[in-house]
Amino acid sequence: MSVASPQAAGGRPGISAGDWAKAIALLQGADEVCLACHVRPDGDALGSMLAVAHALRAQGHPRVVASFGDQPFEVPEILRFLPGLDLLSPPGSYPERPRLMVTFDVGSIDRLGLLAPNASRADELIVVDHHPSNTRFGTVHLIDPDAAATAVLACDLIGALGAELTREVAFGLYAGLVTDTGSFKYSSTSPAVHEMAAQLLGTGIEPGAVARELWDRAPFGYLGLLSAALGRAELEPAQAGGHGLVWTTITKADRVANGLPFEAAEAVIDVVRRTEEADVAVVLKESDDGLWQVSARSKGKVDVGRVCTGLGGGGHRFAAGFTASGTPGDAMARLRPLLGEDG
Repeated sequence: MSVASPQAAGGRPGISAGDWAKAIALLQGADEVCLACHVRPDGDALGSMLAVAHALRAQGHPRVVASFGDQPFEVPEILRFLPGLDLLSPPGSYPERPRLMVTFDVGSIDRLGLLAPNASRADELIVVDHHPSNTRFGTVHLIDPDAAATAVLACDLIGALGAELTREVAFGLYAGLVTDTGSFKYSSTSPAVHEMAAQLLGTGIEPGAVARELWDRAPFGYLGLLSAALGRAELEPAQAGGHGLVWTTITKADRVANGLPFEAAEAVIDVVRRTEEADVAVVLKESDDGLWQVSARSKGKVDVGRVCTGLGGGGHRFAAGFTASGTPGDAMARLRPLLGEDG
């Protein structure tokens, strides 16, 4: 089965025909293709990258390198079901000066972590992304903020290359699509998204199995982590322009006490954001280096993407984040006024 490419059929707003043509020519003519996604990858980042890696390998590319810039180099537990993990290599073995590099779901070069210097030295750098805050750090930009997921653009790219839509390729794309649409709950879920999902499921993917891996599994220690986070949650109805703010923290000590890695804290915001009295939900997660990774979500009344970009981060209108030093109180003191301005 071939991929039906929306790009090939009529293009995407914001992406020039020249960039699409150059990207395809570079990929078809390369002796080595170096792929990278952002640090602490989610389903969209890793799934998109692995899908393209499978497609390129199937087309006979002599060498495909795929990695992300974390140390230690570990695939998040919830993504270890994805086919193609054997295609990954640690950042230490990544070419120092790639002739052709492709990034997936990376809004700015710093999000590449240890691979940022490699990207800055690449002869050609294709950026495949859907973040409105993308800094356009490449030489070729396949960026569409209206795309529901980077996986949508990866699907277009695979289709434009004329690659076959195998189950392995489709698996990565489907994981990316369901991740960034919240299992088709978010407003980015268009008829085209469902059409793409149908095409991917046509390869034999079992959607329930993917959902169980991404959302319905957690170690027992997660309950303790969640309990600690919810126990210190605070509701501030007057904040965010009167639309309400709910926020909490997850400390490194919380994770250590429950024997959990940093990635285990990612799902907490999906519980916190259910608070009916708040449009904006924020979770501050302490990383192993003592910094706070701040995740923000909005139900639709506040543009948290703009707010987080103003604090040195980025993301989407209703889902974004930034990194903060100091105390959680310091970070919230910087965040609250900006939420009020946007509200």
